[in-house]
Amino acid sequence: MTTTTPGTLLRSSLELPNVASVYRGKVRDVYHLKDGRTILVASDRISAFDVVLPRGIPHKGQVLSQLSWYMLQATAHIAPNWAMSSPDPNVVIGKTATTVRVEMVVRGYLAGHAWRQYKAGERVLCGAQMPNGLKENDQFPQPLITPSTKAEEGHDEDITPDQILEQGLCTPAEWDTMASYALALFAEGTRLAKAQGLILVDTKYEFGRTVPGTNGMPGGQIILIDEIHTPDSSRYFYAEGYEERQERNEPQKQLSKEFVREWLIANHFMGKEGQQVPEMDDAFVQSVTDRYVELYERITGERFVPANTEDVNARIQGALTQYLK
Repeated sequence: MTTTTPGTLLRSSLELPNVASVYRGKVRDVYHLKDGRTILVASDRISAFDVVLPRGIPHKGQVLSQLSWYMLQATAHIAPNWAMSSPDPNVVIGKTATTVRVEMVVRGYLAGHAWRQYKAGERVLCGAQMPNGLKENDQFPQPLITPSTKAEEGHDEDITPDQILEQGLCTPAEWDTMASYALALFAEGTRLAKAQGLILVDTKYEFGRTVPGTNGMPGGQIILIDEIHTPDSSRYFYAEGYEERQERNEPQKQLSKEFVREWLIANHFMGKEGQQVPEMDDAFVQSVTDRYVELYERITGERFVPANTEDVNARIQGALTQYLK
């Protein structure tokens, strides 16, 4: 059961012309238009362990949308992407593409899921070899690609490149293209983060195939879709003090959604059957907003300017009505 927090958008309800279909993901609402454009609306929903949590987070959708737009523009020279315009702080409009049902997870450090597997004795994750002798949050010798399936419902699952090809999720040529783009994007994301005193620890990229005859593009071209380098898709450490904390075996200071997962774990929830989502009080909700805003300002070097949240859906409706005229 979701609970409305004042000033949040939990579900968009937009009246738009020429809509072919509407899809609602865990945190975003996607409107596909008949002219080959897709409108992606970032809501204030928040998910963890593939479960949408009961309260919205004020300004979260704006942070995700504006940070993703910023990063898509900053990396367009690295890999072609879907984004065309951002007429509202919660909205990105771009080229429609059919999703490749694989998430390209790139890991530069032994953290999160990789660390949990490593601690359990695993040394191969999704076909990628992890060296012996590492401790939590150590840097890998080189970034690893550890893909997962992109589930329409429920949990994403680890998968190897060989299994991806065996299941026909993509062709060998498409895999090579996605892997090349993912590593190049991670390198650029690492560079951008370093310039702001941050370390890009791990992230995920999603790719799609262009639809023939739309927006002047040939069909079947692999392009980057969705958001990139946001706190929902990425983990960041503060660069200052990283080495010292590693030497002292202390937790790293980080900007990511991992603290939400840690809070849930501490309150006995990991998305498993029969577990109850703990109550999110106002102080915790505010702390999540503060983290998201801090990451936006740190990674962009720009001050976050909150949009009017009196009626977020009406604001978005007005902006799109004007844009689509």
